[in-house]
Amino acid sequence: MMAASQAQPEKESEDCSLLPLVHDIIKCMDKDSQDVHQELAKLKTKIQEAREQISNMPGIDSSPLEQQQQLATLQEQVRTKNQLLQKYKSLCMFDVPKAS
Repeated sequence: MMAASQAQPEKESEDCSLLPLVHDIIKCMDKDSQDVHQELAKLKTKIQEAREQISNMPGIDSSPLEQQQQLATLQEQVRTKNQLLQKYKSLCMFDVPKAS
């Protein structure tokens, strides 16, 4: 499940590449082709899709300061939980199997 969720963002980042479309537009302009309008429409669609992806990103509605505060809170929670884990491990309450 985790691998599938990691593969999805990589695919989306590939889909946002605008350079091939811009290259196609320039080639059409060099050839005085009528396909320029079609290629421009593709570019416009791709830009709109990128805007939608950006607006759907988690945390996009938070300010950078809010994001930093949330990050600091989460880092403190991780530190606290790691300390608790170490404390419980040192109490020998659990039989931790040794890796072979």
